[in-house]
Amino acid sequence: MHVDDQHAGNEQDPLDRWLNQQAPPLPPPPGTFALIKTRARRRKLRNLAVTVASAAAVAAGIAVAVPNVTALHLSPSSTNGNPVADGSRPATKNGSQSPEGTASHVVTPSPSSAPSKSALAEPSGPVPANFQPSSVTFVSQSIGWVIGQAGTPGQCANKNPYACTSIARTNDAGKTWQGGPAPTTTAPNGPTGVSGIRFLDGVNGWAFGPELWSTHDAGAHWTKVDTKGNRVTDLETVAGRAYALFANCSGTNPVRFAANCTSFTLMTTDGGSDDWVPAGGSTNELTNGGSPTSAVLALSGSDGYLLAPDGTIYSGPIGGAWQPAGTAPCRPGTPQASGLPGAAWLALVNSTQLAIACDGKAVTSPPEVSWSDDGGKSWVASTVAWGFSGFGLMTSLSAAPNGTLVLATTTGLYVLPMGAAQWKQTSAAGGQAPKGGFSYVGMTTDLQGVAVPAAMELHEVLMTYDGGLTWIAMPITPANLAARVTPNRDTGSK
Repeated sequence: MHVDDQHAGNEQDPLDRWLNQQAPPLPPPPGTFALIKTRARRRKLRNLAVTVASAAAVAAGIAVAVPNVTALHLSPSSTNGNPVADGSRPATKNGSQSPEGTASHVVTPSPSSAPSKSALAEPSGPVPANFQPSSVTFVSQSIGWVIGQAGTPGQCANKNPYACTSIARTNDAGKTWQGGPAPTTTAPNGPTGVSGIRFLDGVNGWAFGPELWSTHDAGAHWTKVDTKGNRVTDLETVAGRAYALFANCSGTNPVRFAANCTSFTLMTTDGGSDDWVPAGGSTNELTNGGSPTSAVLALSGSDGYLLAPDGTIYSGPIGGAWQPAGTAPCRPGTPQASGLPGAAWLALVNSTQLAIACDGKAVTSPPEVSWSDDGGKSWVASTVAWGFSGFGLMTSLSAAPNGTLVLATTTGLYVLPMGAAQWKQTSAAGGQAPKGGFSYVGMTTDLQGVAVPAAMELHEVLMTYDGGLTWIAMPITPANLAARVTPNRDTGSK
């Protein structure tokens, strides 16, 4: 070994020994551990605040898309006292936000069925020319669909060029509308097509009357449902389910598709499914002795009601079996062209309080209204005065969540505000009701509602923002209110 190498090795021995010694760690400066704990605590609080803020933002977004204040057919607040003891209208809690209705049919989806992003996307194109609405449905105060006929018969883009079915959607409570896909109906022999529309939420919906079509992507695509030859005369949705009346009919009139329906079966399906099944044995093949007749549904958030052809009231929990619950003061009678009753209408204030309007004894007589506070077991006739004449024929009845009743007839709209001692004739746009009156009316909230004129050639629906006292025409066009003054949504004032 070289002398220099041996010398170098000798020189490194002390250094190696020093480097290989186990040195104890230096203690941290005073207060270090306390500082670490304080910073960790602050970081945890900041993360929690961000999480809460993010959750609040998501909740706010959902509330804007589908606000809970607009739920038709969901359980309203319970009421106090005996509201029908003297035949007056029921007293309900002010501000109840879960109305029943069969006209505009507004529902609030459950969390599992809340609209997706695609459900809130804009429709595909402009409203087609000559749109004539026949039915409307809302899933919030802002978002709704309308179905009707549009274009020129014989030249429509459909499997049958004479079946000009069209659908339009609004995202701003009817101020503007945009067209979207519609069922491509055909017309072999007898009545076909669809004339009514209902959405459960922003995703699942149905077009019906007499055929049945479904969509599970907010109306982007429609699929025909096999009804085994039955015609669907009424359909309502609530709490994740849809209910429909499947009717056995023999008539061939393409306009009055339900004119010869003699028996009805209550069918139901889960909101996201097309598997329709009977709601229970008691509501199968309901008749009025085999005579042509009608029937009507009314749903709350927890229970449903059916006015059967013979006047029996059937009721049951949503998703459960229905049973006879009582007898109504009148029968639904001969159907209208829409397939809905022409002699009696049922409306719910909440899951146990019902109102029924029975046609007057003459065309000019007002309807006879009765109340039930026990789910249809017993009825008390209303003593509230009308003070009008020339009512025409009743076409629809709806109840707001606070108990206000709104009645549609062939001569106009009439409202009985909560606690009022007399019915009031409402003022429509221009101060007069359209020719032929209205075919349908429904209240979305205590203040907001929608009505469909019988004269479909007016190309419009009407909206109210003051509990049915005044109504504003909303034309079914891409932009229609540029020159109008928007009413105050809180007060209903103009």
